[in-house]
Amino acid sequence: MIQRDDANGDLLERNPAHSRTTIHDADRKQALLLAVALSLGSAIALGLARFSYALLLPPMRLDLAWNFAQAGAMNTANAFGYLLGALAFSRLSMRVVSRTLFVAGCALTALLMAASGATTDTDALLVLRVATGVGSALIFVSGGVLAARLASMSPRDAGFVIGLYYGGTGWGIVISSLLVPIAVLPVAHGWRFAWFALAAACAACSGVAVWAARRIEAAHPLSSARQGAYAASGAPVQRRRFALALAGYACFGIGYIGYMTFIVALLRNAGMSAAVVSGFYILLGVATVVSARMWSGLLDRMRGGQALAILNGLLAAATLIPAMLVHPLAAFVSGTLFGATFLSAVASTTAFVRHNLPANQWPTGINAFTIVFALGQIVGPVVIGRVSDSAGLTRGLVYSALVLAAGAVLAGCQKPLSQPSELS
Repeated sequence: MIQRDDANGDLLERNPAHSRTTIHDADRKQALLLAVALSLGSAIALGLARFSYALLLPPMRLDLAWNFAQAGAMNTANAFGYLLGALAFSRLSMRVVSRTLFVAGCALTALLMAASGATTDTDALLVLRVATGVGSALIFVSGGVLAARLASMSPRDAGFVIGLYYGGTGWGIVISSLLVPIAVLPVAHGWRFAWFALAAACAACSGVAVWAARRIEAAHPLSSARQGAYAASGAPVQRRRFALALAGYACFGIGYIGYMTFIVALLRNAGMSAAVVSGFYILLGVATVVSARMWSGLLDRMRGGQALAILNGLLAAATLIPAMLVHPLAAFVSGTLFGATFLSAVASTTAFVRHNLPANQWPTGINAFTIVFALGQIVGPVVIGRVSDSAGLTRGLVYSALVLAAGAVLAGCQKPLSQPSELS
């Protein structure tokens, strides 16, 4: 079609197909931007609120005279809180929109991180880790639901969008790697200042993540006003139909948290410098961020448990490397492979839910995986910590790798639940 531009008298050729492409590209860019902004919620929930503890563990353990079982109990307490938060979400999501739960989780987590720097009492720290786990779960699960909705608005990039959200944990790991070494001061209880720095980082990330959550909630076809009623009206999720995927994911929870809790302690015990350990953790975090693009095609193609099986298998290999060879190069290879894989395993469960359940059952389905994930993380730190106390950290990593390998086998046996055309 030819149309005259009255402003300058020039003849302009209008191409409707080109205009549609331009609009589509603009929507796609907006969806990816929102995914990146929302991913800072994942950075808070796991990267800052949980995985930063691996960097704080050596100075805290030395200062407070903990053994490895006690040190692992801190992550178990956090995982227990995460389980409580996931259980609470299953009820709250029937009455409260995901955006509200996301905002509440961000605010609660930032405050509790600051409170963790205000005490040196082990029992008080345990309680705070439980409460922080509750806040983290509210962020992570509601953010996963929002990411799934955003993916449904951009089907062409669905796997990439989901991967971007979960990969945001890597930003939290990188921030922790940069903040903790400089915030732990050479004074009595100097690790407390690192908690304050991490709380400030949580607050800063919250502002961007909350903006994205509000935009996604407003844009999604399921209106905020009827989300709870629509979710409640759906048919119950039959978890036994994907029990193998749930079992494989529980093994992932046990195995990965053993690595993330004790890998820094193993490297430090092996005589590696603080610079090497920081470099290892930064590399792990960067690999986590870029993993979103690496595995997006896999998440789009695999409708059963095969994606989780592949990722669990790679994680088992990454966990074995530092157990077999304690060397900086081996540590960097392990960290890169682990970082490029572990949050994609989490993303694979959200992709599984999107592929196999109708939209009104996404919160329930994602929450089911979150609960078994939390249970695995409760078991992992204590069991691996006790093994490490009795047989050494190396043996603990071997046990973690074996559990991950078992999870790969279980997930690999999970078949798709239905054909796409059967889903509403």
